[in-house]
Order: sequence, then C-alpha cells, then structure tokens
Amino acid sequence: MNKNIDYTALGKRIKEKRIENGLTQEQLGELCELSAAHIGHIERGTRILSVEVLFRIAQVLNVSVDYLLFDSVENDNILNSIAPILKDTDKNKVNHFLNTVRVLAENIDEL
Repeated sequence: MNKNIDYTALGKRIKEKRIENGLTQEQLGELCELSAAHIGHIERGTRILSVEVLFRIAQVLNVSVDYLLFDSVENDNILNSIAPILKDTDKNKVNHFLNTVRVLAENIDEL
C-alpha cells in the first residue's frame, strides 16, 4: 500500500477550519507557536508538517488529526457537531447517550 499525503488538500482543510473558528493565520500561528508565514505555507501545501505541528493545529482547531489528514465523511461532521452539544451535560446522561448510540450502531443493519 503506497499512499501519499495530499498536502494541498490537508492545507485546504486546515484553512477551512481556521476560518470556521474565526482565526487569522497570525492568530493560529501564535496559538501553535508558529509564524503566520509558516501557517500560510501549510495552508497552500508547500510545507510538510511534522506530526507535532499537525497535532498542535488539530488541538487549536478542535478537530481530530484524522479529520485533517483524510477526506472527511459526512458521519465525521455529525460526530464533531455532537461533542459541543454534550460538553456541559451531566456525565451520566452523556454515558447513557453514548451507550444508546453504541447499541444502535451495533444493530444498524437490522433497523
């Protein structure tokens, strides 16, 4: 299996999430301890990221590393949108919700 990372697509997803979060390149750079120029190169796909830099960017943008690396699937967007909704909810209720989702997922072919 010989697959290459599409750094242009990766940069595009980073840029989209940066804009969604209302951040400038300068602000993202500051939060990730990188220069705005470096962020610009990353977003254009002209600079290869280290794992550490990719991880920092993902943390600041509140997305998973796999979301940035791989083409997002519609289900990923749904799961990412659920997390903020459950953020301040009682942990027991969240666990109940997750168990319900788990049971549904395990039996999805029977629905």
